[in-house]
Amino acid sequence: MCLVAHCRAPNNIPSPQMAVYYGQRATPGGLIISEATAITPEGQGYPQVPGIHTAEQVEAWKPVTQAVKDKGGIFLCQLWHVGRASHEDYQPGGAPPVSASAIPVSEAFEVYTPKGGPFKYPTPRALETSEIPAIVRLYAEAAKNAIAAGFDGIEIHGANGYLLDQFWKDSTNKRTDKYGGSDENKARLILEVAEATANAIDADHVGIRLSPYNTFLDASDTVERAIEKNVLLMKELDKRVPGLAYIHMVEPRLAGGNAEVQGPIDHSLDPFRKATSRPLLAAGGFKRAQAVEAIEKGHADAIVFGRYFISNPDLPKRLALDAPLTKYNRDTFYSFGTEGYIDYSFLKDNEQN
Repeated sequence: MCLVAHCRAPNNIPSPQMAVYYGQRATPGGLIISEATAITPEGQGYPQVPGIHTAEQVEAWKPVTQAVKDKGGIFLCQLWHVGRASHEDYQPGGAPPVSASAIPVSEAFEVYTPKGGPFKYPTPRALETSEIPAIVRLYAEAAKNAIAAGFDGIEIHGANGYLLDQFWKDSTNKRTDKYGGSDENKARLILEVAEATANAIDADHVGIRLSPYNTFLDASDTVERAIEKNVLLMKELDKRVPGLAYIHMVEPRLAGGNAEVQGPIDHSLDPFRKATSRPLLAAGGFKRAQAVEAIEKGHADAIVFGRYFISNPDLPKRLALDAPLTKYNRDTFYSFGTEGYIDYSFLKDNEQN
């Protein structure tokens, strides 16, 4: 299970209802990847999302991780820095958010803050070369905090137009220093973060999420460039972070956010599957039949479900039985209460036959 951000952490502190939510969805041996979790106050860009950078947050995560452990589940914390996908209202001192380059997210996207919204995204400040090692250290410290909070490991959020993706994608990285220009340079930050977190908690407790074809928040590559670059990245991760737990990739049918590409798609994750020695997890609006086919054909080692796991807390059982799935309600994905969060029903005994 991979989660979308849920905005149920008041003051960025994990809440008791989060323990209920994750506990409902945990199964023996089942892998749960947490909602995106900020590694620093500067990495926040959405209301009421949790962090993993203070002692209070670490303590508040412990009942949540325990709820998953009590069910025998495996729980990873998804480490997140939104980069330019933020607003001055979130930033300490009202400073501009940071990014690879001083290029704002377009007006096609809007941001909500504690003061309301929607607002336009502001123009970010390009990180100085000298500032980047501190960003890498924040990921390593967050990985250690995740283990202290009871997580089994972490997933680096390197996808969907957030900070690491901003450094990786051609549309958002116009730097001329060692973090820009060549593909090797654009991959540098992702690789440094992967190395630092692996050194902090061991590589087999670290996964990474990538979205080669995704265009969310205007972070994009052409299809040809996405294939070329991410084949390179697979090889570099193999070389520099041997033993990485897995690579988690978003299918090309998801253009950005929850929007699906219309029309035929003639590219896939297969080039990356062939280029890496690590297990490949695929995500992107899978239905049961698609998931079964993808595994049978060797397209991926595992299929990750998100939206249908929100509305079906017993999704593994429903998939095993080929039982009907409860439809999710997008309007409650990012709301602040229990509706559409911990009130979805489980299969009744008579429905399991």
